[in-house]
Amino acid sequence: MSHQHQQSIDPYRHLDLVLNPNGTLTRSRHIPITPPNSDPTLPILTKDITINPQNNTWLRLFLPQGALSSNAEHQKLPLIIFFHGSGFVVASAANTMFHHFCSAMSAAVPAVVASVEYRLAPEHRLPAAYDDAVEALEFVRNSQEEWLTKHADLGNCYIMGNSAGATIAYFAGLRVADTVRDLEPLKIQGLILRQVFFGGVQRCASEVRLENDGVLPLIVADLLWELALPVGVDRDHEYANPRAEKWVGKLGRVRDLGWRVLVSGNGGDPLIDREKELVEMLKEKGVEVVSDFEEEGCHGVEYSDESKAEKFIQVVKHFVSSSDV
Repeated sequence: MSHQHQQSIDPYRHLDLVLNPNGTLTRSRHIPITPPNSDPTLPILTKDITINPQNNTWLRLFLPQGALSSNAEHQKLPLIIFFHGSGFVVASAANTMFHHFCSAMSAAVPAVVASVEYRLAPEHRLPAAYDDAVEALEFVRNSQEEWLTKHADLGNCYIMGNSAGATIAYFAGLRVADTVRDLEPLKIQGLILRQVFFGGVQRCASEVRLENDGVLPLIVADLLWELALPVGVDRDHEYANPRAEKWVGKLGRVRDLGWRVLVSGNGGDPLIDREKELVEMLKEKGVEVVSDFEEEGCHGVEYSDESKAEKFIQVVKHFVSSSDV
């Protein structure tokens, strides 16, 4: 029965996408956007700065207004580099839901938040987003942007994302783990992974149980991977599966660097068991893990339920402030 129901879900329609003959997508869902605003009377100031004009990648910076007062001169704020979700395929750092979330987080932690606009698949299949993430880290390290040089403590940096953005944060973090010296004075203290979107050919129990989930049905998750991965590979590819040898081998390095990892998820999300598996894998390798799992809540719940967003932001605040930098 459930298999039949799967057939009746059209994953393209679910996402309001049309696949064009040339392999590009028409994305017809209207997702509201918010422009940046650096009016100094606002509680959080925002501005966009270009990373790579060829790839149309950029950062949206969020700065708490209090950082501008003269007595805040010496008090630099932690830096959170954030990657938005949406399956590698849709959405933008300019979308209102991500803008509001990053503003709220910037205010509550408080932190300078840099939300990254990366290239989308299938026009730019993986590893494009991972390459953009590493380029964003290098850009932040070299940037002469005043909000970063004056107000962000580059030595107290966290790489963060939600959903596919958490996947980008994880793989980008592991990718630079061997060359962190080259990123100094930027120093990564930890990874913050919210509802991280991993793949694998073998189904986990929560994927089977929530196959027909209203938010992220399995057939939709499969389509997102199909659009994002290189043509012809499966979900056990190293761009999707954290158990790929290449990544597991780097976890000892993460442990030795002293990075802490926050893994957050919800019981109503088909991805929950993959996230719990990640926690176990990190612990096995001796990485310091903080897990934040709640029974209630679907995929992306923090964008529809303000109380869930506030609760999670408090978890982030505690995680960032409890690092002994």
